[in-house]
Amino acid sequence: MIRKSLPVDRTPFSGLTPDVVLDAAASLGFDGEGILFPLNSYENRVYQLGRGDGALVLKFYRPARWTDVQIGEEHAFATELAGADLPVAAPVAIAGNTLFRFREFRFAVFPWQRGRAPELDAPDSRAILGRSLARIHQVGAVRPFAARARFTIDRLGRQARAQVLESELMPESLEDRYAEVAEQLIERVQQEFDAVGSVSELRIHGDCHLGNILWNERGPVFVDLDDCVTGPRMQDLWMLLAGSADDQHRQWAELMEGYTQFASFDSRELQLVEPLRALRMLHHASWVANRWQDPAFPRAFPWFAQARFWEGHVGDLIEQASAIDDPPLLR
Repeated sequence: MIRKSLPVDRTPFSGLTPDVVLDAAASLGFDGEGILFPLNSYENRVYQLGRGDGALVLKFYRPARWTDVQIGEEHAFATELAGADLPVAAPVAIAGNTLFRFREFRFAVFPWQRGRAPELDAPDSRAILGRSLARIHQVGAVRPFAARARFTIDRLGRQARAQVLESELMPESLEDRYAEVAEQLIERVQQEFDAVGSVSELRIHGDCHLGNILWNERGPVFVDLDDCVTGPRMQDLWMLLAGSADDQHRQWAELMEGYTQFASFDSRELQLVEPLRALRMLHHASWVANRWQDPAFPRAFPWFAQARFWEGHVGDLIEQASAIDDPPLLR
């Protein structure tokens, strides 16, 4: 098998020093008294400017990932949700613009959101979360994205597999085995989607896990719509489930208690939980491999270049194919 390096920018944020971030903020009239904190983010670079309720969050977009039009649709969706009194971090508009440029960087400004990590075992928490997601989906169904990506098996499965095989991270001795196992898993995912048939697709958050949710006295606050796509409702729901089969059944019932107050849910999508998990596994591996030349990724995922990781990854994909073959956990 021929191996080749992926065409990625080796240091996409190398020139983004704290002084540049502060100068970018100052170009819009924000100073935050010079107080700047880097926030946890790998795909983009995100900073808190200032402290307290008047603080701002500056998000610098990874070059070449999204077009200006696609970022504009992300911003418009967030603004539309916030306008419907939904708990979503929406960008600050200045003279009608929400995407700004400073030197070679594109960035946006968001109000800092007060909150803590969600504690979903608290009474009614999942029902509240379900209601909020249903309302987001109701807004998402009003109109389609024109330029944003779609949630597809090709993009998250087949293209992800190809990107991993093109990288220089996987040991050559595992390439053929990975190629075979990943292809078989993608085929199983395709079979499950075909069996479910056509389901409604709408604008969704796309990466709705607990790391992208804050919680305050009003309930959940959804942040980071960077992965918003056109896709099935289930993609915004399945990552909120964890634990044993009994735990997940209870959690699902609580989510749906709130969700169905504002939106309907097609029960056929329950069959997509394990296929969606499989696509996330495939896509995550390709995401890290495709970003490996960014120095932040080897620091964050040092085990990723080790043969032991790839051996385990292949084993995990085999187990996931078995999970898809099992009867759906949720019915």
